[in-house]
Amino acid sequence: MQQLNAQETPSVEPIRPPEGQEPSKNKASKSPFQLAFARFRKNKLAIVGIVILVSIVLISVFADLLATHDPTKSNLLLIENGPSSEHILGTDGSGRDNFSRLLYGSRISLIVGFSAMIFTLMIGTTLGSIAGYYGGKIDSFIMRLTDLMQALPFFVLALTIISIVPEITIALFVTIIALTSWPNLTRIIRGTFLSLREQEFMLGAKAIGASDFRIIFKHFIPNAIGPITVNATLMMAQMIIFESGLSFVGMGIPQPTPTWGNMLSQAQNIRILRNHPEAWIPAGLGIFLTVLAINFIGDGLRDAFDPKSNRR
Repeated sequence: MQQLNAQETPSVEPIRPPEGQEPSKNKASKSPFQLAFARFRKNKLAIVGIVILVSIVLISVFADLLATHDPTKSNLLLIENGPSSEHILGTDGSGRDNFSRLLYGSRISLIVGFSAMIFTLMIGTTLGSIAGYYGGKIDSFIMRLTDLMQALPFFVLALTIISIVPEITIALFVTIIALTSWPNLTRIIRGTFLSLREQEFMLGAKAIGASDFRIIFKHFIPNAIGPITVNATLMMAQMIIFESGLSFVGMGIPQPTPTWGNMLSQAQNIRILRNHPEAWIPAGLGIFLTVLAINFIGDGLRDAFDPKSNRR
């Protein structure tokens, strides 16, 4: 006993962190959206795209203040005039100021692209959610309808509808684009929902008796927000190109409403194409920069929402 009492209890020294490093205290974990935002901020091309797109949006918003003339007012005495102090980019074949039409055209093109994207997103997300959630005959019917729509060329279908309608307005034009371009998004959303349908949290929501509406809008869509956001941005760029292409062939927004596509249609005239590049090059450059900026943003969002992305 005396020997045991004589033994000293060994002292245990606490482990100390290296010099200059303090242990983390209550370090809060970041949500998936915070991690995605952090990755997005490090994507330089995406930031450049935001700067370009915001600049174009500001130009379209303040077109009333920046424009020097009425974009729809014709002056037959100034037909196809070159650049001057009064008309920076000259005038078109009807004597309208090209610079003012360029500014207002950005507004119309962005409105058409954004509105068509929202409308298409509503249709594609709704049909894709229903097909991916219920499956069976409902899924089969929606997919066969999607196959039918994809079998018809977009431009042919859009041109056919436009040629039947007596008068084209911006709202009708947006509706036509949306009704003919939803199948691709529907397939993407359906595939996303099929992968989520058998997850444990989905089975748990069904087990506690959650309604179909609650499961779709409280569990499905929030977990699919990444693919939806990425495809929405890229779709907006496609809508702007569709509008420009249809306007270029004379089947888009009718004159005298200014759009970038309408301005590009002047390039069909060989005389204007060769002698007045200022009449159509700025509009083409506006389309190019807008679509490029949106694609940069879309690529940045795709990398940000992809947890396996190597970009940080």
